[in-house]
Amino acid sequence: MHQDLNAELFARAQKVIPGGVNSPVRAFKAVGGTPRFIRRAEGAYFWDADNKRYIDYIGSWGPMILGHGHPAVLEAVQKAALDGFSFGAPTEREVELAEQILQLLPSMEMVRLVSSGTEAAMSALRLARGATGRKHIIKFEGCYHGHADALLVKAGSGLATFGNPTSAGVPPEVVQHTLVLEYNNLTQLEEAFALHGHDIACLMIEAIAGNMNFVRATPAFAKRCRELCTQHGALLLFDEVMTGFRVGLQGAQGVLGIKPDLTVMGKVIGGGMPLAAFGGPRAIMEQLAPMGPVYQAGTLSGNPVATACGLATLREIAKPGFYQALGAKTKRLVQGLQAAADAEGVPFCTESEGGMFGFFLLPELPQNYSQVMRSSNPRFNHLFHGLLDQGVYIAPALYEAGFVSAAHTDADIDATIEAARVAFKTLPKE
Repeated sequence: MHQDLNAELFARAQKVIPGGVNSPVRAFKAVGGTPRFIRRAEGAYFWDADNKRYIDYIGSWGPMILGHGHPAVLEAVQKAALDGFSFGAPTEREVELAEQILQLLPSMEMVRLVSSGTEAAMSALRLARGATGRKHIIKFEGCYHGHADALLVKAGSGLATFGNPTSAGVPPEVVQHTLVLEYNNLTQLEEAFALHGHDIACLMIEAIAGNMNFVRATPAFAKRCRELCTQHGALLLFDEVMTGFRVGLQGAQGVLGIKPDLTVMGKVIGGGMPLAAFGGPRAIMEQLAPMGPVYQAGTLSGNPVATACGLATLREIAKPGFYQALGAKTKRLVQGLQAAADAEGVPFCTESEGGMFGFFLLPELPQNYSQVMRSSNPRFNHLFHGLLDQGVYIAPALYEAGFVSAAHTDADIDATIEAARVAFKTLPKE
């Protein structure tokens, strides 16, 4: 007899949790249908409430770079849990994790651990304003930096105007100092600094964006961001919550060869546990309390179980050859998807770096959010459900990147490409 425990759980959840989910993108609202409630995970797979297995290309939205339940990580977490869940006092492991992060990211001399990417981005933004004594910030349309009020903002009505709130509950006064520009638009970037450079505290960017699917900053654009920040005394802030240790051992800054002033990290550095961080040069980081006037604190920051998970993960990914193998798997996947789409005459383009990838039902790769918006939602939704029915789980939203783990096998990738070929065959025409 067919079970539908996912539907039952969703009905229960909607009575007690807004929308039935604790993070909106899990709701399947964009693609339709019932969210899958996950019961367990192992390696490259997870199983839903009805015990159906899926090849997982979300990986908890990026952290599970080793796959689920990696033996070394599992052992570290179990040992740490036996010693205690939380102390509200420093531990040696916090120091070890900080040392490991700094060893891998030469742009940083000091780092502070927090519990979420939103918290890290919000704190880094406050630090940038405190360190520079300036108010204005630049962000780019399509880049997501968490749900702090000042960052929930869309572009203003004209070139180089300040933004408007994108969420109820955010007063216009809160975003009046946030300037939203088009990604990869050099003209807007130059004009923004010409008009406001004297009062810009920082420029905040996902150098490889993962929240408008997968869109790279061009080398020329990233280079100009660095130059203009240096010229005008603003701080360059790389949001590497998604890309940090995911696209390479030195993140997007390593891929682009750009040295930011501040870096925000999350996801992989916690190995699936709630852990994030922000860091930079000593002179800036020493502006933080208790050394300086910029206040930031968190009860669970540097949690002993989370740091055990993160430290074990970082030690595994730092082993020689890890990223070459991971990048090769990801390339094999995206090239197979492209070939399957081409065989069916489906407009399709794809891109990847390290263990992160994206694709668009478009003839060529977009460079900014407005170009991404040309994608067809109904066609993506059809593709999503076609893959889901065949046991392949990708992000339930057109605007999210995907993730490959070290646990994915050639057989998993072959099965995914075959599932895509079947789904492409029935894709509605535009």
